[in-house]
Amino acid sequence: MGSAELGASAETTGVDTVDALVVRLYQAESGRLVQMARWFVDDMTAAEDLVQEAFIRLAHNGHRIRDQDRAAAYLRSIVINLARDHNRRALVSLRHRPPAQQDDRSAEDHATVREDIAEVVAALRVLPHRQRDCVVLRYYLDLPVDEIARTLGLSRNSVKTHLTRGLRNLSAQLGELR
Repeated sequence: MGSAELGASAETTGVDTVDALVVRLYQAESGRLVQMARWFVDDMTAAEDLVQEAFIRLAHNGHRIRDQDRAAAYLRSIVINLARDHNRRALVSLRHRPPAQQDDRSAEDHATVREDIAEVVAALRVLPHRQRDCVVLRYYLDLPVDEIARTLGLSRNSVKTHLTRGLRNLSAQLGELR
């Protein structure tokens, strides 16, 4: 979010208003943001940490938000940027990450579903960043094109182009696996 959306002084947006905004967004968006972050990072703990950090940053800079209707888009963009930073440091984090906890469900029940999901996630991760961002926001969070454009700071037509190319690339990659 640029300086046009951020910039009101602390006097015009009080601490109580910022706190209320953070609480409202946490209640409405935190679960979806964690699930969205999982598309970008390998484990649930990292996804939860990224979302927690995004809310901390929102709370710290919330006094600068003039248009509270755009705060959710701002929050999503923070999560996406934090996930990118996390992935840039992936080699270091892999060395220090605790082993993943096993799921209580049986492997038999979910083997096929997990394989399919793993294939889709692997295909998503090799897409160019903008294509992946647009595809995840559109088809996972069901955001309309205009909201994706606001979240990523792109034009509406650019989002449509990234979606088209991303779906074409996903289809080609997933078709090669079969």
